[in-house]
Amino acid sequence: MSLRKSAAIILCLISLSSCSKPRYVEFSGFAQGGTYSVKADLSGVGLPRQQIAADIDSILNRIDFSLSGYNRNSLLSRRNAGEDIEPDLYFSEVCALAEKYRDLSGGAFDVAAAPLFDVWGFGFTADSLPSPDRIAQALDECRAGRKLNFNAIAQGYTCDVIADYLHGLGVTAMLVDIGEIFCEGLNASGRGWAIGIDTPTDGNQAPGASLSGIWVSDGRPHGVVTSGNYRKFYIRDGKKYAHTIDPRTGYPVTHNLLSATVVAPSAAEADALATICMVVGPEEAQALILSLPDTEACLITSDGSWTSPGFKN
Repeated sequence: MSLRKSAAIILCLISLSSCSKPRYVEFSGFAQGGTYSVKADLSGVGLPRQQIAADIDSILNRIDFSLSGYNRNSLLSRRNAGEDIEPDLYFSEVCALAEKYRDLSGGAFDVAAAPLFDVWGFGFTADSLPSPDRIAQALDECRAGRKLNFNAIAQGYTCDVIADYLHGLGVTAMLVDIGEIFCEGLNASGRGWAIGIDTPTDGNQAPGASLSGIWVSDGRPHGVVTSGNYRKFYIRDGKKYAHTIDPRTGYPVTHNLLSATVVAPSAAEADALATICMVVGPEEAQALILSLPDTEACLITSDGSWTSPGFKN
């Protein structure tokens, strides 16, 4: 999995020592091209901590061998190489979700747009500045669905899978951070989880160094995802080419939306919606967020920021 998006940064409002109170346990490791952290209140959970840690790692490993475009042995990589595959549950669920958000966005969200990301140098290859003919060819390949890229939804989906596993153990208070975030319940100090929104400055590679706001949860289950163009782009002949590609045109977006932080009932939904916002631009993004139930957003443009009425900061 790539580090496509600038994930929202966890701001623990309590000290590290208080985070490690007996009822709260943290699991961490490496996954999907980065690190993961799972904080969970295991009060009343009988399964040993070591078994829970092993189960989480096993889930992450299975998802990697299903959805990763960087694992050459994954189902996705084998399909993209032309092999006939038998989709597993993860693959099938992500494809169904991708189709849902493709329809919702009128094609602004499209996992079949992998050839476009490749020719622009933001996918699984290192090409850049393609000719109009090469872009047209890539668009034809997208319409044929020859190659998929799940980067715009896989990390959010993975958070939901881990959360579902913990729900099965009876856990109702947790924070799952795998680059994208799922949170529920209260933290160890009895407060809502606090999520920082990075200031979208080009080249900002220091998460948490500069914040444009903090969202605080209310205890309900939420996915929280930030998508932006300020950590992955290149400049040729003085022009910036951002990694957000509009699948409908084949070209990088040119509007002034710098980042979109979306809060939704699930992390997969927040992940997909944040991507859609970055594709369609600030005006359409505002209309989309306001049309969806239980969905909030903070959109930061070069001219300022907009937050939906229920965005709690």
